[in-house]
Amino acid sequence: MDRGSEDRFQTGKEFFESRQQDRQQRGRTAARRKHAWFFFLLPSLLGVTVFVLIPFLDVVRRSFVTAVTQEWAGLGNYRNIFGNQAFRLAVHNTLRFTVVCLPLLIGLGLLAAVWLARFKKIQLIKSLFLFPLAMPAATVVLIWKMLFSRQGFLNGLLISAGLLQEGMLYDYMGTGAAFWVLVFSYVWKNLGYTMVLWLAGIFAVPDSMCEAARVDGASEGQVFWRVIFPNLKSSLYTITVLSFLNSFKVFREAYLVAGSYPHEDMYLLQHLFNNWFVNLELDKMAAAAVCVGAVLFFIILLLQRLWRQEDA
Repeated sequence: MDRGSEDRFQTGKEFFESRQQDRQQRGRTAARRKHAWFFFLLPSLLGVTVFVLIPFLDVVRRSFVTAVTQEWAGLGNYRNIFGNQAFRLAVHNTLRFTVVCLPLLIGLGLLAAVWLARFKKIQLIKSLFLFPLAMPAATVVLIWKMLFSRQGFLNGLLISAGLLQEGMLYDYMGTGAAFWVLVFSYVWKNLGYTMVLWLAGIFAVPDSMCEAARVDGASEGQVFWRVIFPNLKSSLYTITVLSFLNSFKVFREAYLVAGSYPHEDMYLLQHLFNNWFVNLELDKMAAAAVCVGAVLFFIILLLQRLWRQEDA
């Protein structure tokens, strides 16, 4: 082989090796990019594991042992809570509260969003609707007492309107009306963010779709139900899940107003958990927490499955 052929062969070999190295480098880069998501999720995953999953697994363990001696109790703790009258009352009131509040909050939020969507400048109005969400719990409790106590504004208003005699003053937090006061407080406080989420979904619908429907002769009601509302399924799922979870956070106001043992119509699961915790009945509390967590997880998975079936 002459000198020129040898140089050309060497040059070709070097070119082939460089191309092969470039392909290997691109392959390693692509692999790193493919798994880059894991490093972004790792801090959050570690936090959830340390502060949520591991404690919940410990709660599951505690639900099968006694509180003091840590002896194995099997399903005894679960039998105790399902035979407990206070637990059944709390479950009944919590389910009743959720069933009443969710449709009411979601429906009123949608109506308010549809009404506000007609205005051009709604930033100030949106801020006013979000104001109750920013109010401290102590302020909300003070408003409750000013409105619904025996000497509150509601009794005074009813007396002024001639609907109530002066000698018949009601303490609404101590009667069956306490449940509806709780419902009113929940809807009043959470209506703002529900309306804002609905508005975000409504404004995300392209105007061209609505205009095309109007050109075809559709009325405003038909435009909403046939064009806008079908595009709000993702918003509906988010609002339903958030409203469902927030319905378990109404305990603070109820506890500050009526204490650990309120009227039986507003005695919720959170009251029961608080009382068990104070009495150090941790085995019962753990069993009840596992049951509630399983129900919440099942309901959220069911909602997600229903929404996926509708999208398909």
